Amino acid sequence: MEQPTLAGMPRRLYPCTPTRLSSWLDCPRRYRMTYLDRPPAPKGPPWAHNSLGASVHNALAGWWRLPLAGRTVTAGGDLLDSGWIDQGYASDAQSAQCRQGARRMVERYTATLDPATEPLGVERTVGARTGQIVLSGRIDRLDERRGQGGDRELAVVDYKTGRRPLTQDDARTSLPLALYALAAGRMFHAVCRRVELHHLPTASTLRWEHSDEGIARQVGRAEDIAAECADADERFRGGLAAAEVDGVFPPRPGPACGWCDYRQLCPEGEAASAPRQPWDGLAEH
Repeated sequence: MEQPTLAGMPRRLYPCTPTRLSSWLDCPRRYRMTYLDRPPAPKGPPWAHNSLGASVHNALAGWWRLPLAGRTVTAGGDLLDSGWIDQGYASDAQSAQCRQGARRMVERYTATLDPATEPLGVERTVGARTGQIVLSGRIDRLDERRGQGGDRELAVVDYKTGRRPLTQDDARTSLPLALYALAAGRMFHAVCRRVELHHLPTASTLRWEHSDEGIARQVGRAEDIAAECADADERFRGGLAAAEVDGVFPPRPGPACGWCDYRQLCPEGEAASAPRQPWDGLAEH
């Protein structure tokens, strides 16, 4: 049961993840269905492109957990094969074809890595407090490096498997990456301003070096979003009439609604987008 808030008391720090904040920005209705509805709203079928992405992430995390001598290119491919998630594909043949392509992608990427350069963290959960939020999240990889003066610096690495080409702006403007940098730096008492998107389909790395001011701006942005979430959460828990729900959690319909897990429950989303098959995202992956 939530503790009552007395008049004049400061609002409790809002616990959140970057994913939760991004969900609110994308669509408050989807946010409600994801985080607040009890029982949870039923989702649609799994997406094949999500299965592919999870398979690649799991293989790369597993590769770093191998003994040093076992971190070979072939081992990366074998981890991909053994941990392949086959949900959402149109057929076994399509799944097998995508698995072969994902194996090549993992092997090409691991061939560029130095097995002896031990990451500071793999699939590492980090957290930090600000004046308004309690942030937590999980980083694909956290590297420890040396700056120009030999000082210890950290770098947040995020793997991407989508086929959409990325630019440096994707790294620069990413709210999650900036928040992960803040949290990692505080947890490990080290400078952490560098964020990197490792785009496996194109074998490219998109880097951005944040300034302290840049991270502060992203933190302020996160706190503003969190304040909206906290207000909506409180109103939801306090009880909303059916006619009030959409006013607090309005839909934001658009073409992207075709990829929403809750499209079948959202008339506005259905009207704004074409229906998608679970494997359709592979053409964009």
